[in-house]
Amino acid sequence: MHVHIECSDDGHPSLPAALTEASGAYFAAEERSPTLDTIAERYRERRMAAVVFTVDATTALGHPPNSIEEIAAGAARHRDVLIPFGSVDPHQGAEAVARARRLVEEHGVRGFKFHPSVQAFDPSAPAHRPLYAALQEMGVPALFHTGQNGIGAGLPGGFGIKLGWSNPMLLDSVAAEFPELQIIMAHPSVPWQDEALSIAAHKTNVWIDLSGWSPKYFPPQLVRAAGRRLQDRVLFGTDYPLITPEKWFGDFDQLEIGAEARSKIIKHNAARLLGLAQGTG
Repeated sequence: MHVHIECSDDGHPSLPAALTEASGAYFAAEERSPTLDTIAERYRERRMAAVVFTVDATTALGHPPNSIEEIAAGAARHRDVLIPFGSVDPHQGAEAVARARRLVEEHGVRGFKFHPSVQAFDPSAPAHRPLYAALQEMGVPALFHTGQNGIGAGLPGGFGIKLGWSNPMLLDSVAAEFPELQIIMAHPSVPWQDEALSIAAHKTNVWIDLSGWSPKYFPPQLVRAAGRRLQDRVLFGTDYPLITPEKWFGDFDQLEIGAEARSKIIKHNAARLLGLAQGTG
C-alpha cells in the first residue's frame, strides 16, 4: 500500500536534493530512487502488487513534484503490478480539487497521498473540506503520513519540516465529518501510536498501513491491535525503496500475529479497500 516513485523519466526528482540525500542516509536505503519500470519489474518478480505515488509539496518546498500523470501512465502500462495514487497540493484550494478530479477521471488514479508535515498543512483545517468532499464523492481513499518523519531528519531544524502536522489526532475530525471517505493512516504513528489506534477503533472508515518502520520496531500495542481488534483494517506497506519487502517480511515473520490476521494484512484488506478481485492465493 505504500511505494514511492521519486523521479520522472526526465530525471526531475520529487524532493530537493538535500531532502533526498538525508532521507537515504536516515533509512540506509540500498537504492534511493529506482525508476517506475524498475519497481514494476522487481514487484513482478516477487509476485506482488504495489500502490505507487509521489507527494505534491509545491507550495511548502518551492519544488514541483515529479510527474503524477507519468506515474499514472506507467501504472497503466504495468497494471498487473502497479496501482496509481495521485497527490495534490492542499494549499492550492479550488485548483487542488479540480486537479484531483482530473487525475481520477482522466488518468485513472485510485486514491491520493498526503504528507501534512512535508506539505506544511493542518489536515483538520476547514479550508480543506471541499477537497475531502470531492474525494469522498469520487469514492477514492486518502492516505496520510502520520507520526515520525524521515524526510528532513538529520538536517538543521529538520529542513523546517514540522512533525506536529502529522499527529493522527488531526485526522479524527476529518474521519468524523466525511464518514464515507476511507482514510489510511500511514506508518506506525510514533510518538502518537495510542492516538492512532483509538481513532481506528472508533471510526470504521479509518485504516492503518504498516510501512516506514521495520516490524521489529513496531510498538507492542500496534502488534496486538493488528492481530486482533483491527485485523480487518490494517494494511501491508513497506515505504519502498526506503525499506525493501524482503527486510520488512523478514521482521514481520517474527511477530506474534496469527495466520488469519496475516493473510488479511498482507493481501485481503487492501483488495477489499481498493475494490480488487481476490484470488485464492
